[in-house]
Amino acid sequence: MFSGFSDISSLLQGNTTLFISISVIFGLMVGSFLNVVIHRLPKMMEREWHNNCLELQGKEITEATKYTLAHPRSACPKCGHKITALENIPVISYLLLLKGKCSGCKTAISVRYPLIEALTGLLIGLVSWKFGYTSLTLFAWIFTFALIALTFIDFDTQLLPDDITLPLLWLGLLLNLNNGFTDLKSAVIGAMAGYLILWSVYWAFKLVTGKEGMGYGDFKLLAALGAWFGWQLLPAVILLSSVLGAVIGISLIVFTKRGREIPMPFGPFLAIGGIAALFLGPQLASYYLT
Repeated sequence: MFSGFSDISSLLQGNTTLFISISVIFGLMVGSFLNVVIHRLPKMMEREWHNNCLELQGKEITEATKYTLAHPRSACPKCGHKITALENIPVISYLLLLKGKCSGCKTAISVRYPLIEALTGLLIGLVSWKFGYTSLTLFAWIFTFALIALTFIDFDTQLLPDDITLPLLWLGLLLNLNNGFTDLKSAVIGAMAGYLILWSVYWAFKLVTGKEGMGYGDFKLLAALGAWFGWQLLPAVILLSSVLGAVIGISLIVFTKRGREIPMPFGPFLAIGGIAALFLGPQLASYYLT
């Protein structure tokens, strides 16, 4: 068995095209699962908060149905048609089999589902191309999966779940025990600085305006990025995220008449900054440091 695994490992290490192709397919499959995470995790959090409130009030907790990432099976929200395995092939089922509609009631299915699958496959392919068949690639895969999930959860609900941000932070520190993307000292300082920078901005804004400008999830996400790439890249990540957020926010106000009072999630822009740091970290650091 070990000999067979060694042969496969050698084949993937020696054939970059094959490794990237398998990575893309794997990314598409995980992208399908991320759609479930993005939809269900916030609902699971709401149920947990509701149960905690009932418990504090001394009331009985009653759950009508079990609701997890695995249960119940995915189904059409309108007619209840259970999604079959054949209908769940990433991108292909949407385009060729379902043609963008539920097979039961013909209700249109959001194009966002195949787009998230395609985005995940593309990014995982690029990660495999950049880092090759190494242990660093596995960590980079997990990092990418987490940022994709956080981006769309924050976009939908303005939440950045601790269930993703905190493990991401600790995983970054674990990786850098052996100088993964940076040394451990820089990673620890990066985690502390990432949290404290946005924490300071939050309180300064609140003292001046009396309003909350961002959530605590943003602090934790930037802390996680600092843990992965070190304090040296934090200025570049913050600058890129802020510029993107400002440009997109102003564009939405001007061209779509979006109200200024409508909050804009900052997590997706931090995630874009994190992806930029993953692919262009040394170039970004050298650019602004010089």
